[in-house]
Amino acid sequence: MKRTIALAFALAAVPARAAERTIEIRVVVVTMFEHGSDTGDRPGEFQFWVEREKLDRVLPFPAGYRDLRLNAEKRILGIVTGAGVTNATAAIMALGADPRFDLSKAYWLVAGIAGVDPEDASIGSAAWASFVLDGDLVREFDARETPPGWPYGRLAIGATAPDRLPEVPRWETVLYELNAGLADWAYGLTRDTPLVDTPEIAAYRARYTEHPNARRPPFVLKGDSIGSSTFWHGSNLNRWANDWVRLWTRGRGNYVMTNMEDNGTANALGRLSKIGRADRNRLLVLRTGSNYSMPPPGMDAASSIFAPYVGGLSSLEAAYRVGSRVVHELVENWVKWRNRTPGE
Repeated sequence: MKRTIALAFALAAVPARAAERTIEIRVVVVTMFEHGSDTGDRPGEFQFWVEREKLDRVLPFPAGYRDLRLNAEKRILGIVTGAGVTNATAAIMALGADPRFDLSKAYWLVAGIAGVDPEDASIGSAAWASFVLDGDLVREFDARETPPGWPYGRLAIGATAPDRLPEVPRWETVLYELNAGLADWAYGLTRDTPLVDTPEIAAYRARYTEHPNARRPPFVLKGDSIGSSTFWHGSNLNRWANDWVRLWTRGRGNYVMTNMEDNGTANALGRLSKIGRADRNRLLVLRTGSNYSMPPPGMDAASSIFAPYVGGLSSLEAAYRVGSRVVHELVENWVKWRNRTPGE
């Protein structure tokens, strides 16, 4: 009997000792790719965060794509998920299940580059999303076999035409509605952030003579994100992306940024929230334009997709400049924001 009681007390003490070793994370910075090393070479999405936020502690992450980085004092954790929706979903699920971290109060900031719709913004611009959509669950015809009267050969699985929802929409997979109050707060905090502009970028955006917003110097805006494993490009597919976002959000959303991961990250956080490992209402999605999602007048789509990304470095800089303002506010005022989400 005494041994049974002693064993019960010993087992009860294990969670307490484990909790003492658990690191409560304040902000997770989610990036998708890095070219080489985390520091000191050609930067990808991760490098500015590692260097400038002093994510000096390297944490092995065998279930992920790349080792994690931590600023232990500020409790900022950085992750590179790997490119594509599969990598992003798997990496975020692996992190959420990692017993080293308490992520229940953490904010998640996706900070990545993207293709930007020239109807809405210019390369080097930064957009905060209120909606994230999955662009993969489609039926697709070869463009040469598109039915008469259809603008393109893509439609939702289960739908009978491109402008219709399925009879039983897969809402939980296609549409991820983010915390609008949090997104509005982040936009208000960062809307005046100075962004990088160069003569090379100005010359390239001047080619978009039919899109006034594409010709503007880089700026911060609100705009939604569509993710797909297909790297698409061109005016017809740009129209599809706009129509897809309007259709699934019932006119509330506006496609601005295209990417390959955000729907996977949002999906994973939604599932982790169900088991108390994360809070999906603390997800922020910031995308910055490295290239336009369709060519300028006079250039065909194939030539455009292979053109150099003149906005590459400026978009990486924009992701850090805009995103870091939010990270600093959350971390420096953690007593205020730990139990209360901005925008409530």
